[in-house]
Amino acid sequence: MKNKHIDIQQAAEYFRDGMTIMVGGFMGVGTPPRLVEALLNSGVKDLTIIANDTAFVDTGIGPLVVNGRVKKVIASHIGTNPETGRRMIAGEMEVELVPQGTLIERIRCGGAGLGGFLTPTGVGTVVEEGKQKLTIDGVEYLLELPLRADLALIQSHIADHQGNLVYQLTTRNFNPIIALAADVVIAEPDSLVAVGDIAPDHVMTPGALIDHIVYPKES
Repeated sequence: MKNKHIDIQQAAEYFRDGMTIMVGGFMGVGTPPRLVEALLNSGVKDLTIIANDTAFVDTGIGPLVVNGRVKKVIASHIGTNPETGRRMIAGEMEVELVPQGTLIERIRCGGAGLGGFLTPTGVGTVVEEGKQKLTIDGVEYLLELPLRADLALIQSHIADHQGNLVYQLTTRNFNPIIALAADVVIAEPDSLVAVGDIAPDHVMTPGALIDHIVYPKES
């Protein structure tokens, strides 16, 4: 049985300049705080971050933006973090805005090994710029390409020692989907339990998808 436990210092060994990282969370809710703090403290830069949003200046992935570690953001909105907008307008950081449903579906396609999907969302708007457009039965669609990452950082409420995860309420958000779409997946649970303590029907992300688990803070 593989030992998936690592401490926060070992997790930091996976960080490197220029990598693409998916991070769970909705305005910071469901974002793994210790992993993001370790990413910031590691000093890595030129990151491409794929997330629903950039949270606030002091929460979620906001501090990565504020400290100039991010080269590009792919997100559905940035309005809650004024520093993201400032850096985008100043040309200090690239921002690719993607409709929320389209964003999660692109990630799902990346995890499922699909070549993309067709959606009418964005047709006739700036969203369609640079994208292939197809007409099927008289309806125009945009071809949206899959997204994958080098690393996914996710937060769960409970994990067992094999990485089977349970999320709590809205912290579930993007986390289960991004766990499918990265080469390495590191989970930060609030608590650890023994294998078998989580009923199979309650598992939301199976341990087969999780490469490493960082010890809860109290460990």
